[in-house]
Amino acid sequence: MERVRRVGLLVAVGLVTVGALGGGFYAQAPAPAAPAAPWMAVTPVNDAPNPYNTIEGSAKLPEGRTWGSTSAVDIDKDGRSIWVAERCAANSCWDRAKSEMAPLNTVFKFDSSGKMLASFGQGMFVFPHGIHVDRDGNIWVTDGQSNLPARAPGSAADAPLPAMPAKVVGHQVIKFSPEGKVLLALGKPGGNVPGQPADPASFYQPNDVITYPNGDILVAEGHGNAAPSPARLIRFDRTGKFLREFGKLGSGLEGEFMQPHGLAFDAKGRLFVADRANNRIQILDAETFKTLDTWYQFSRLSGIFIDKNDMIYGADSESGSVNPAHGKWLRGIRIGSAKDGKVTAFIPDPSNTDATAKGTLAAEGVAADKDGVIYGAEVGPRKLQRYLKK
Repeated sequence: MERVRRVGLLVAVGLVTVGALGGGFYAQAPAPAAPAAPWMAVTPVNDAPNPYNTIEGSAKLPEGRTWGSTSAVDIDKDGRSIWVAERCAANSCWDRAKSEMAPLNTVFKFDSSGKMLASFGQGMFVFPHGIHVDRDGNIWVTDGQSNLPARAPGSAADAPLPAMPAKVVGHQVIKFSPEGKVLLALGKPGGNVPGQPADPASFYQPNDVITYPNGDILVAEGHGNAAPSPARLIRFDRTGKFLREFGKLGSGLEGEFMQPHGLAFDAKGRLFVADRANNRIQILDAETFKTLDTWYQFSRLSGIFIDKNDMIYGADSESGSVNPAHGKWLRGIRIGSAKDGKVTAFIPDPSNTDATAKGTLAAEGVAADKDGVIYGAEVGPRKLQRYLKK
């Protein structure tokens, strides 16, 4: 018989416990009817106070450059500077109509005042998606798309494909020095092609990357809700040697994900996975990947960050817009404790509060510096927001 798994849920009226026994869900009084999905039994956490002011336009790109979509933001080794990867003043660095790459850098470093300190990455990414700064100050960036030839939407299945690009890029994870030197590339350029045999050490839509204390590398992969989209975690050693993979597409509480979109470690070394399309955080043993807990109170997370004080910053960019079914939850950044799961603050979507809005809005990527300054990377509005304590 499946073991009983207790799931701590913070709701508006207090702490409710939800669990699974033999596949059925229960909750302490009052006991609701069994829902179609466990998150449906959770009261939306929308009413926590917002102790932050939103600061627009703090990070300055070079003259003439405008922000593109960005979901990638992290804090430098110094604790205050920030690294951002954006999509070439658009939502992609690859112009499919012209079959050419944008002649723009995609990776930027800013100091705490918003002054740009470094930039690089021209011609290396189609769709920069996740970013991670490791303990040595190196920068890792995931690319969630490729420039392999693709038929235009609505084309016949046998329509001729565009020509192969001169240089194939995409569906990789690249490690840079702080100066922009490529130190390591994971996965083959162009990645695994749906419908063809997959190389377990390569990717299709890698979302995020993080490094272990010993230097091992973990990649979260899969941006779709149905086959052939993968949904797995892939571990490599510090040299890039493939070690193992874990997980599959699904909504089960053990070993299943649907868009594992963000990764973070807490002070105990537990692995937090923003399992976006399942509207939950999966807390795993970082070595065995066994499920330790499942939290729904941080909403539908696209991005997750845990600081040195074990505070969680969770970015919901899709509730009610991309995902109308989760529309009772407001988009924004929920802040709380990785120790007990309690949500203590909520920054509502500053760009669009319209409940009928469509698309990816609010922060998709999130990070907080050592002084508690929060940064939200927005895809739809094409912004980098800064949040300061009132």
